[in-house]
Amino acid sequence: MFLDGIYTVLKKEKEYAYVSLCDEMHPVFQAHFPFNPILPGFVHLEIITAVFNLEIKKIKRAKFLDAVLPSQHIKYVKSHNTYTVLRDGNLVASFILE
Repeated sequence: MFLDGIYTVLKKEKEYAYVSLCDEMHPVFQAHFPFNPILPGFVHLEIITAVFNLEIKKIKRAKFLDAVLPSQHIKYVKSHNTYTVLRDGNLVASFILE
């Protein structure tokens, strides 16, 4: 699969998960964008579905405040149908999902 190896779960609890992203050599980072790699928004959703065992039926809102780069550590937090993405305690993205 195209996303294999893009992240490693460092710690997982019921309402949050810490993940570590791979380096910029992964094909996702090579494609998005060459010489300026950032994590595509859809990968956040793939990680959320995997770590929280979720099936997304509808994305009601997606908001991106900052780019996520290779090799960063990210915290995904679940609160009802809202999922937030934090880096170093700062909000980088949020999603309201059904």
